Amino acid sequence: MKVLLLGATGTIGQATAEALVKRGHDVFCLIRPRHGHQSLGQDQRLSERLLGTTLRWGDPCVEGSLLQQGFGEETFDAVISCMASRTGMPQDAWRIDHQAHLIALRAAQERGVKHFVLLSALCVQKPLLAFQHAKLAFEQALIESGLTYSIVRPTAFFKSLSGQLERVKAGKPFLLFGDGTLTACKPISDEDLGDFLAGCLDNPERHNLTLPIGGPGPAITPRQQGEALFQLLGKKPRFKSVPLGLMDILIRALSLIGKVIPAAADKAELARIGRYYATESMLVWDATHQRYDADATPSYGTQTLFEAYARWVNGEAAPNRGDHTVF
Repeated sequence: MKVLLLGATGTIGQATAEALVKRGHDVFCLIRPRHGHQSLGQDQRLSERLLGTTLRWGDPCVEGSLLQQGFGEETFDAVISCMASRTGMPQDAWRIDHQAHLIALRAAQERGVKHFVLLSALCVQKPLLAFQHAKLAFEQALIESGLTYSIVRPTAFFKSLSGQLERVKAGKPFLLFGDGTLTACKPISDEDLGDFLAGCLDNPERHNLTLPIGGPGPAITPRQQGEALFQLLGKKPRFKSVPLGLMDILIRALSLIGKVIPAAADKAELARIGRYYATESMLVWDATHQRYDADATPSYGTQTLFEAYARWVNGEAAPNRGDHTVF
């Protein structure tokens, strides 16, 4: 198929591009220029990950640019979007997770695209934050659009669970909220998720559905993640519990200050995001029984988080978390 891929420069976007090429699709990546067109060529790793695709330069958040530089005069079979707001802040979320996707959806409809694959997030099933509401609003617009759709809601990413590796290696304790068993997840690697997204194109069983997806193996808690790191490093487990009440006090204080200092309001929102992930499992939510259900959370792929931990401990560079360090 001929596929327009949005969000190709992110780690999941790169993995999706690679999976699409392996499956024989004709892939076009719309890339937003940042420091001139030469910047991408200077990043050897990114160039390699997008090898086999056609790069086009434009702004997916601008309808004219998306139509002219993205679609051009050609006909595409599908659009896959891995775009997402970088921080989850309200303004950014509504601009990217909602408005930019509406632009992409309108352009796809105008150009006769048949299938739209959306990378969403499992956390939208219990929406408390601005970026979750923004994602849900676009999900609904996509469902109502008349296009064939596949809405993919992954669980936790390896990248988001790599943040404490360096502190544990440095001899510091692994930080937990409560006793570290309050939440659990079935993390999925970028490569496995990219393959799942690419597979939505030619698998009718993934059409016109909202698809929660996790990685292989049982659900794991933060305490189990810490125990695995200590074991791989040959260290005695050391944990430090952070009271959730401390986060609540911080959120209230920053919210009050934020009424007069906008920067504090932003920090309060980041703290709310952090608290959400500290208290909510990334598993399918059973609304009937009001609980998270690991057994109902589908598994896909071959790579496990603990295998990734082993590679990072043995010298492979851990992923750059960037703006995700707030989580």
